[in-house]
Amino acid sequence: MIGHEFREFVDRVMDHRAIGQQDVNVLQREILADTVVTRDIVDVLVALDRAVPQSCEAFADYLVALVVDFAVWDNRPTGVIDRDKAHWLVTTLSAGEGPSPTARRIACEIVREAEHCDDLLLAFAFAKGASKEAGAGYRVLLAS
Repeated sequence: MIGHEFREFVDRVMDHRAIGQQDVNVLQREILADTVVTRDIVDVLVALDRAVPQSCEAFADYLVALVVDFAVWDNRPTGVIDRDKAHWLVTTLSAGEGPSPTARRIACEIVREAEHCDDLLLAFAFAKGASKEAGAGYRVLLAS
């Protein structure tokens, strides 16, 4: 369930068409500080990343960390991206006109962090357009 403060945050950011450092601070320290993150919250934040034309690097960094923690460590099975989680992640991260740079980064970081990752997310993370830097590191890991 998405709370009232979170909805107001999303509305404000959409109205301003920008996410600044102060917005990230409010989101992190006030709105989501004591909130249990859910798939709905992740879906909204990933959509916000795609919809807002101007966002600071701190938002991308926060979003990556939040989604990785949620997907890999806060959900059972812990440390594992099973088929269900992989399907949800690929659907969320690729919605609209395809993954944003932040969405690609999220996929690559999840693959790196998880103890086991379903092939669906692996294929998505390494698909054409994924970060060359991240992809090169993972190819070395996969070749081992």
